[in-house]
Amino acid sequence: MTYEVKSLNEECGVFGIWGHPQAAQVTYFGLHSLQHRGQEGAGILTNDAGKLIRHRDTGLISEVFKNPANLEKLTGQAAIGHVRYATAGEASIDNIQPFHFKFYDMEFGLAHNGNLTNTKTLKKELEHNGAIFSSSSDTEILAHLIRCSHNPSFMGKVKEALNTVKGGFAYLLMMEDKLIAALDPNGFRPLSIGKMANGAIVVSSETCAFEVVGAEWIRDVKPGEVVIIDNSGIQYDTYTTNTQLAICSMEYIYFARPDSNIHGVNVHTARKRMGAQLAREFKYEADIVVGVPNSSLSAAMGFAEESGLPNEMGLIKNQYTQRTFIQPTQELREQGVRMKLSAVSGVVKGKRVVMIDDSIVRGTTSRRIVQLLKEAGATEVHVAIASPPLKYPCFYGIDIQTRRELIAANHSVEETRQIIGADSLTYLSIDGLIDSIGLETNAPNGGLCVAYFDGEYPTPIYDYEKDYRRSLDEKVSFY
Repeated sequence: MTYEVKSLNEECGVFGIWGHPQAAQVTYFGLHSLQHRGQEGAGILTNDAGKLIRHRDTGLISEVFKNPANLEKLTGQAAIGHVRYATAGEASIDNIQPFHFKFYDMEFGLAHNGNLTNTKTLKKELEHNGAIFSSSSDTEILAHLIRCSHNPSFMGKVKEALNTVKGGFAYLLMMEDKLIAALDPNGFRPLSIGKMANGAIVVSSETCAFEVVGAEWIRDVKPGEVVIIDNSGIQYDTYTTNTQLAICSMEYIYFARPDSNIHGVNVHTARKRMGAQLAREFKYEADIVVGVPNSSLSAAMGFAEESGLPNEMGLIKNQYTQRTFIQPTQELREQGVRMKLSAVSGVVKGKRVVMIDDSIVRGTTSRRIVQLLKEAGATEVHVAIASPPLKYPCFYGIDIQTRRELIAANHSVEETRQIIGADSLTYLSIDGLIDSIGLETNAPNGGLCVAYFDGEYPTPIYDYEKDYRRSLDEKVSFY
């Protein structure tokens, strides 16, 4: 993926449309606005009067469709698309979605955002019963479950399959005569429905895509809901009533675009409130506030407004560095930070700087940015993080699946401060995070999943349980 200044990645993004004469082109623009959710590969599958046509490849959406012919061949008035970053499955073209399944009696396309927690168990059972997998992605499991079901109706098969898979998932299923969207019982990943001026219905991982394609938001898909879109309109149904909203808090903290709204809360506004609350919890003297671009800039605004300190552009992000994948060694990661960020000496020299960032994963990036600021003349660098310490893995669609890679899981706040070379280190409290996001719900933790911070997972973690419990006793030194 494009080198981010932190190795924290969302699983992917999905976009679908029904009832537009240029469905592939609209999907292309929709996926372009979701590119931040995955840069390893992309694909689009269209429905032309029941005939499904697909193109997919590795790279950014602009690279996959660099040849105009690849988009022009995708005819039809309905489409689903996908941008991918792998947390389950290898980064090969076989795993790039949408998948296209052809059977003697039917065919369908499938795209998935999230991560299943019972993949190993289900795959073993399915293979024992004769299923043959053509990819290593957990997405393919749903297709096999649908085909193995003995339910007499197709929607019955779909619902049975959705009740069998566990974890975090937002699915788009393209049939010859309909588009189906489904969300897991906790709504870990966001999924919204919109409508274009010509009546076309769109479904997207984030509402920012609606602005790009000219669609008006209708509503979010609810946990445990299955939505059927066809020529007669939209039908809302459920496959389970055992639901409990627990949307991934990292969507608000880091992943989602600032112009997206998730369950009625604007992401930029939530981040500003996180910054303001962080300022109330901050206990040190400083001269200026500097946000780490780009995802921390909203929090820096909130911190500055609440504290009364000037919000300065003390760090500049180079927008034109070469596209590379996450670097495999610490030396290369640190060099990647220097390529991506520069400190502005004229702004920070002689100043006590509050450096605002959204999270700390390994600490490598934070240490390098602190060093950049001090090399530029900052007399003190106080690191303030607009989220609680990341101490536990995510099993629902983020590529943090071991505690070994999390500095906060292995070191105290003071030890972490020393490792990154900061003069102080302040994290936002869990309660402060929940209050700042402010979802209007009576669900636990304000309708958020905060398991990455407190280790309290809202669901069983199934196949991950044994390794996770073992990891609780492991410690890794980041010194």
